[in-house]
Amino acid sequence: MSHSSVSRARQKLNLLRWLLQTLSSHWLRHPVQLATLFTGLMLATALWSGIQALNTQARSSYDRAATLFGSDATERLISTQGQTFPQQLYIELRREGFRVSPLLEGRIRVMQQNLQLSGIDPVTLPGDTRIASVSSGQGSLNQFLTPPGQTYIAPETLQELGLAAGAQPLVTAHQLPPLTERAGLPPGLLVVDIGVAQTLLDQPGLLSALLIPELSDGEREQLTQYIKHSTKERLRFTSSNEEADLARLTDSFHLNLTALGLLAFVVGLFIVHAAMGIAFEQRRSLFRTLCACGVSRGVLILGLLLELLLLVLLAGAAGMIGGYLIAAWLLPDVAASLRGLYGASIAGQLQLSLWWWLSGFGICLLGALAASAQGLLQSYRLPLLSLSLLNMAQPDAWLQRQQNLHRQQGVIALLLLLTALIAWQSQAGLIAGFIMLAGLMLCITLLLPVLLGALLQLAERRSRSAFMLWFWADTRQQLSGLSLALMALLLALSANIGVGTMVEGFRQTFTGWIDQRLASEVYLRAENETQALAMVEWLEQRPEVEAVLPGWSTEIQLQGWPVQLQGYRDHATYRDNWPLLQRSDDAWTQLAQGSSAMISEQLARRLSLSLGDEVRLPGIQGDLPLKLVAIYPDYGNPKGQIVLNLSLLKTHWPEAQRGSFGIRLDPQAAPQLISDLQAAFNLNVSQVMDQASLKNWSTAIFERTFTATGAMNGLTLGVAGIALFSSLISLASSRLPQLAPVWALGITRRQLALVELLKTLLLASLTALLAIPLGLLLAWCLVSVINVQAFGWRLPLHLFPLQWLQLFLLAIITALLASIWPVMKLARTSPTTLLRVFADER
Repeated sequence: MSHSSVSRARQKLNLLRWLLQTLSSHWLRHPVQLATLFTGLMLATALWSGIQALNTQARSSYDRAATLFGSDATERLISTQGQTFPQQLYIELRREGFRVSPLLEGRIRVMQQNLQLSGIDPVTLPGDTRIASVSSGQGSLNQFLTPPGQTYIAPETLQELGLAAGAQPLVTAHQLPPLTERAGLPPGLLVVDIGVAQTLLDQPGLLSALLIPELSDGEREQLTQYIKHSTKERLRFTSSNEEADLARLTDSFHLNLTALGLLAFVVGLFIVHAAMGIAFEQRRSLFRTLCACGVSRGVLILGLLLELLLLVLLAGAAGMIGGYLIAAWLLPDVAASLRGLYGASIAGQLQLSLWWWLSGFGICLLGALAASAQGLLQSYRLPLLSLSLLNMAQPDAWLQRQQNLHRQQGVIALLLLLTALIAWQSQAGLIAGFIMLAGLMLCITLLLPVLLGALLQLAERRSRSAFMLWFWADTRQQLSGLSLALMALLLALSANIGVGTMVEGFRQTFTGWIDQRLASEVYLRAENETQALAMVEWLEQRPEVEAVLPGWSTEIQLQGWPVQLQGYRDHATYRDNWPLLQRSDDAWTQLAQGSSAMISEQLARRLSLSLGDEVRLPGIQGDLPLKLVAIYPDYGNPKGQIVLNLSLLKTHWPEAQRGSFGIRLDPQAAPQLISDLQAAFNLNVSQVMDQASLKNWSTAIFERTFTATGAMNGLTLGVAGIALFSSLISLASSRLPQLAPVWALGITRRQLALVELLKTLLLASLTALLAIPLGLLLAWCLVSVINVQAFGWRLPLHLFPLQWLQLFLLAIITALLASIWPVMKLARTSPTTLLRVFADER
């Protein structure tokens, strides 16, 4: 490189360094504005990355569970009825030379926690499965197979149980083999030898599935023909995707979390956009001076981008740390929600990948660029000769600028409304529902300045005194600088009203529903069939027991979805209390006759079934056609459910789980019966509960499910308050040219401060009032569109005026707190500062 080239490069670097120093001088003179910008970008990044950390943690656990016994393409053999099958089938296949490996799965209770138990044969496991690598090693294999054996467990699960490695907790009168940590296992899973699993699950000689290694086309055809002719089609092929239902079932839950995180991110970007917009406006004269001194527009934009990049690095780092803390705070509640709703176990300690960090910085950079795009474009197009900074003293200028902005916002709002209507009409699933929801919210949010401007103009026309005319006109002028903060406040308030209305309505509906479903006075659960038979015999000898209502259950696959079959015998308890949404005239009679079934609302929607349709259920005697005579709500259950007559379930699914009972008796006798049951059968509190305890337990799960939602709503409202505060602080200095003439006419500084406070409270009040109909529209979308698409059930829309009043007062308090510092600063402004406005006027 020549000396002249080096010299030119050095000059450019010096110019860039000098430019960055000049640009940074603005932030040194306005530290509060810098802090506001930093805070907005940090909060937006923290709220988004925190939600993504929770989703990443959960999906990582799902993936570990789904790929434990093979990849997505790995196949297995299961019973055609979706239940266990005799071990003899496995022996026959091995004798014929087919490379299959046995698997038995079930659930057990260890230390008051429900865990998944998997029994394997490590000798025959396919080599490409992750469980094979977990159990590999000759020494490890010997210890696993020889007495007392080993129980493989994930380290986080061992920690949650509060046990040490080598412990042998008691399960159904049997001790588990010594617990042994294995890092590759998903949380909530225990892995033991197949023989040990058969004992613990009380399923001797039975298997859940046969794992199949990768087969050639010829080998698969031979296996298919053997199954068809030699096993009488008692087995069928299935892929891991069909068995790994958790990811599919929980998609809607995580999508809802993502939507909340995105809303909080957008509200945070309002702070960034407002602060950036004011900073660009305040530096217009500086930009013109730099261009006049020879700095090209390209170099100026490069300097601004480097300044923005430095801010992104600092705020992004702080935001990622904040996101980690938010995720760690919400993780226990999210884990409890997933466990209660879906039976899904996720790791209790955050394990974040490099991709999470990189994506967090990426979204921070994209957000900063989006918030700064308008200012950067205006800076690039800035003419060398221009009017002064924000020439608010020229009413025609600000009015024309405001009208143009409102016109542009109106066009965008119209396009968003059209998009929302198209998404609503398409009914294309959950994504379309969220597109409709986002379109409606953003449409009304963009129209907020237009609506507020129209209301203020109407008030101005009805005013008679000069002071009131100035008050309304000045409030309209101030609206331009506060519009973004008010939009953020509108979004936060409407989200709180909408989600709060949905949650409170769900709570009322859920409480009424559970009062009807849990009609028995005592609920009992046996560990195995032997204990269940002994319990029934014991209960029949108790004179206070009016009825023992057994409940059998099993799970099948229907059109690729997991479906729970519930069997109950005909009794007045169900006829009188079971809630039904739709029913035929003699629904219970037909159900008792064994020719019909009742289906849950979400499964009916999922399979597009209606009252009177026929559903074919795969049973041991082939497909069983049943007519649907009722549709009932089943809130909180992500899986579909079908209710049958108990005798019909026994006939076609004889291996269904039994051992759950509802006991009818005088409520006053329930405590003594529970005590006697615990003493007679050594039961813990989770195996026998009275009605009130079970309702309280169910309600506690419900409340914890929405803890994360409530926390995100609170954080979003806090971010909106910060946005309002930042806008008021940023506008404080630019407001002096409008307030100094009024002060000169005799209005004291204290009175001016009170007037400014009144303006802010007025705008916040109007925004809060407009948030109520938007919040109700959001609530309707949630209960009628989002919930239906996500979970399959439709909730009634309840109204809660007291909640609206609380949020209205909260908005006023938020605006008051955000205004205190700017108002006090104005009240303490010296007369010299106000007089300087006239001295500087040109």
